[in-house]
Amino acid sequence: MKIQPVRGTRDFYPDDMAFRNWLFERWRRASRRAGFVEVDGPVLEPLDLYTEKSGEEIVDQLYWLEDKGGRRLALRPEFTPTLARMFTARQAALPEPVRWFNISRCFRYERAQKGRLREFFQWNADVLGVADEIADAECIALAVDSLAETGLRPDDVEVRLSDRRLLGALVRHLGIADALVPQVFAVLDKRGKVPPEALEEMLTQAGLAPAQRDGLARILTWQGLADIEGHERATPEVACAIEGLERLLGYLEAYGVSEWCRFDIGIVRGLAYYTGPVWEVHDRKGEFRAVFGGGRYDRLLEDLGGKPMAACGFGCGDAVLGLLLQERGLKPAPDPAAEYFVASAGKANLLDVLAAVRHLRQRGLAAAFDPKGGSLKRQMKKAADAGARFVVIAGDAFAETRQVTLRDMGTGDQHDVALDDLGA
Repeated sequence: MKIQPVRGTRDFYPDDMAFRNWLFERWRRASRRAGFVEVDGPVLEPLDLYTEKSGEEIVDQLYWLEDKGGRRLALRPEFTPTLARMFTARQAALPEPVRWFNISRCFRYERAQKGRLREFFQWNADVLGVADEIADAECIALAVDSLAETGLRPDDVEVRLSDRRLLGALVRHLGIADALVPQVFAVLDKRGKVPPEALEEMLTQAGLAPAQRDGLARILTWQGLADIEGHERATPEVACAIEGLERLLGYLEAYGVSEWCRFDIGIVRGLAYYTGPVWEVHDRKGEFRAVFGGGRYDRLLEDLGGKPMAACGFGCGDAVLGLLLQERGLKPAPDPAAEYFVASAGKANLLDVLAAVRHLRQRGLAAAFDPKGGSLKRQMKKAADAGARFVVIAGDAFAETRQVTLRDMGTGDQHDVALDDLGA
């Protein structure tokens, strides 16, 4: 019986693992450059951790189970609730601000398609304990730094940012009841994912009158903070949110990343715990879903039993970013498994090959060989197939002189050298 992998999951063959490690290393380097430290938590969490605050869409996508003790558990769909739980458990002892990052395996039961998997890896970075928008700017700058390190540029991707407080105040200014605002946000989060007529129908079903739908459509056409009309600016909540966004934009300019960023009032994010600035990274051609998503979640820690604490952060999945890098020609070729390949010629035998391999490995050099041996021509082909940079050939005199022939596979040049001189 041939057993297939579970739909929406991936097998990581050597080339796939090489890219995964390459990407993770860039995420880790960018995080550490910005002073973040790595943490991790369990894949299994109490179901209530997500049903309370993650939002309807995430809850609907949970993989959950009841264990033999009757406990209801879930495979983590994201890391932020785990981070909040971990911080709350040691809040009194942790120095502020906290700057944590994590690369976690996550699970969501959603329709598997291009860039959307049921099992994926997500990079998270969060700042806890800073109420000022400088923390949001720090997270956005970190995201941009990581994108630049992969080879992407501002003409490839953009950071679209807004503030839930601003859009919420404007929605209420249209006469939409507070109780309907979360539902309106959930519909707006589908903008760009469903046809405009479907979005209009969802807003109608949410209870918005024609005038309210027209007002919302007008708001969504705004390209910048200057487009917000005077009578709406006069609302204290709107004015406060505008001031916060202006500070955030100023910080982003100071970081030197403003060319990557633009205001988009329709960005709301689908997770229910966001409370302020929110942002997403999109490819400018519009070929893929959001690459990054993040924002401020100032009430989540308190909701999980901790003391009130300002917090913000982001998540980036590996699947969409990998597709984007491949489409832009930025996905790197895998490095060879070993830089050196040891081959035998003439009277040299497997024991001679092993002696040379052992010497190279003891000096910290990656060395491979073909256990099946065979002709030198066959071994050279194996070396080429393996992508080795150099071939070390042990010949007739090796046992007595420890002399080898070193061949550069890139240029074809070769010369005799003492084995002891390699890796010295």
